[in-house]
Amino acid sequence: MVAFQAGQGRPVLGAVSYALCANRDLIGCNWLCEQLSQKEFCQSCSHTIKIPDISDVSKRQRWSKLERAKRRLFYALIKHQLPLSFEGRDIEGTLRFELVGNSFHPDGREKRVMTGHDNGLITINIAEADDVLREQSRVAMGEPYRTLIGHFRHEVGHYYWDRLVDNYSQIERFRECFGDERKDYSEALDAYYKHGAPADWQQSYVSAYASAHPWEDFAETWAHYLHMVGGLETAYAYGLRPQPLQTDEQNMLPYSDPYHVSDFDTLINRWVPITVAMNAMNRSIGNSDYYPFAISQNVSYKLNYIHNLVNQHRGYGYN
Repeated sequence: MVAFQAGQGRPVLGAVSYALCANRDLIGCNWLCEQLSQKEFCQSCSHTIKIPDISDVSKRQRWSKLERAKRRLFYALIKHQLPLSFEGRDIEGTLRFELVGNSFHPDGREKRVMTGHDNGLITINIAEADDVLREQSRVAMGEPYRTLIGHFRHEVGHYYWDRLVDNYSQIERFRECFGDERKDYSEALDAYYKHGAPADWQQSYVSAYASAHPWEDFAETWAHYLHMVGGLETAYAYGLRPQPLQTDEQNMLPYSDPYHVSDFDTLINRWVPITVAMNAMNRSIGNSDYYPFAISQNVSYKLNYIHNLVNQHRGYGYN
């Protein structure tokens, strides 16, 4: 972090001179970039390749909210040193984003933008940045938890399945944890939306939607792992010290950066007491649970897989 006066010129941190992100004035991006040109974008903004019509103030405000959530995503990806592109390839396969809204056909019919991932391209409908519309969708879909950062973390999970899992060395281990991804994806989603999740889905999945298909199970679990590590880092930064759940356990506050904790049990044992404390805190002031999840043994097993996968590829092809 670096503070500087308006009109000071280039911010300097150590021996490095930085430029302000070109989106600073437009959407309030507070990241810097090392490029020499003052018109360059920061590492997060540079991965956005399509934006809404910024002449529409409401659309620009929604885009700004999405970029703010995306910077939190990129913070985590950078801390984990995960690859953001395919070396030696063109733009296809590189992590990139289209943050756009619905449009209209010439005949007046609405053309809806579907949030999703396709070979490195993540599309998110800017309507998700409207708090009222997002809450309506959350209730309609029966989701206890629906946030902008959650969308980004879920969709980037699909990207890293392509990058880190879809190969000979990983695929069998993946199938052992999440099931066989070769089953028809469209049929699986149709069945989920028609019949819903199994009655006992909490025993094996982190969310109801994770039960739809192994790819969605992986993406939901990936997102949850990023939630957990990011939450632990914040707790550590603020010195939160929840009491352990068992009287014979030591205080579980992480005394080191959770992004670099190698033992998964250490992470989960520190995370659960924090979530219990935060839920109790929210209930005491009449709010819904901060953390509406229960981590079963099966879910913990899958999170451990994600943890090992991330650590195995830390810094591998990082750019």
